[in-house]
Amino acid sequence: MTAATDHARPVRDEDQLDIVALDAFLKKHIDGLDGTPTLEQFPGGASNLTYLVGWGSRQVVLRTAPKGAKAASAHDMLREARVMAAVGKRYPHVPSILAVCEDDSVIGRPFFAMEPIRGVILRKDMPDALGLDTERTRALCHGFIDRLVDLHAVDTSDADIASLGRGEGYVERQVSGWAQRWRQALTEGTDPGEDIIAWLEAHRAADVASCVIHNDFRFDNVVLDPEDPLRIIGVLDWELATVGDPLMDLGSSLAYWVQADDDATFQAFRLQPSNAPGMLTRSEVVAYYAERTGRRIEDFRFYEVFGLFRLMVIIQQIYRRFALGQTTNPRFKGFGKAAAYMGQRCRKLMEQGR
Repeated sequence: MTAATDHARPVRDEDQLDIVALDAFLKKHIDGLDGTPTLEQFPGGASNLTYLVGWGSRQVVLRTAPKGAKAASAHDMLREARVMAAVGKRYPHVPSILAVCEDDSVIGRPFFAMEPIRGVILRKDMPDALGLDTERTRALCHGFIDRLVDLHAVDTSDADIASLGRGEGYVERQVSGWAQRWRQALTEGTDPGEDIIAWLEAHRAADVASCVIHNDFRFDNVVLDPEDPLRIIGVLDWELATVGDPLMDLGSSLAYWVQADDDATFQAFRLQPSNAPGMLTRSEVVAYYAERTGRRIEDFRFYEVFGLFRLMVIIQQIYRRFALGQTTNPRFKGFGKAAAYMGQRCRKLMEQGR
């Protein structure tokens, strides 16, 4: 493995689990586990928590919600496991589910265990250890978009996959649903953002298709082959996946796509090396996606504003948990200002059409 391989770290105090109860459950439901377990935590992610549980050379990855979180769509571990089981039958990059726990008495909330996919996960900057030049970085970027295109082409006639969606009206439900979440996440002094909601309602696009969508498709949610970093061997974090509109999925993905010429404030939010030499710009991503899918995309502005607004809501929801003392993670302290900045980016895009 290369030096860029993703590593687990000691568990944060507030995220500790009952390792004795966890060990007993996992040994009952997964064959081949023996000895005293170790527990570590992966650093990525601000919504749900991901752990590495090990018994010597045998390891499993555990997914669960943060302590005190309600089992809404963003924290529903049982649904995420169901999504992965359904989509994994037709999309080869989904980790295999090993065990699912619906019993809150084990660690205090539901969780599931899956097989680890060992490889490289890209974070903020491109690791020098990968040795990617501009041409190979562009090839990696194309391959990343190709995996999204492949996901959007999954056959939704499978009953388990079809059951994940709610039929027509996806775009309308998303706009109204995220507007409601925004209003519920407001804290003292937060910009109400009603002008952004009104703009999204006024410019709301019709559904262009209905397909499997990931809803959090980013480089830090894909696993690269450590021997061939241009090859994606896993896609992680299926908590928001559903059957819905593919352009909404692309817009949500591009909200995280900080390119090389973006301002310093947006650069500070970067979670993936989308600014590296060779990476496509946001407009080039849209053009390449349109070319690969054959979809005609004349104006992507609605989807881009929606993606930024959705990210704004997610950031504000996390900040509200911090403001209420439900989490003490210090990196969430500045999330209120981060949400306000996303609102400013929304408004700049909204003004382009005037």
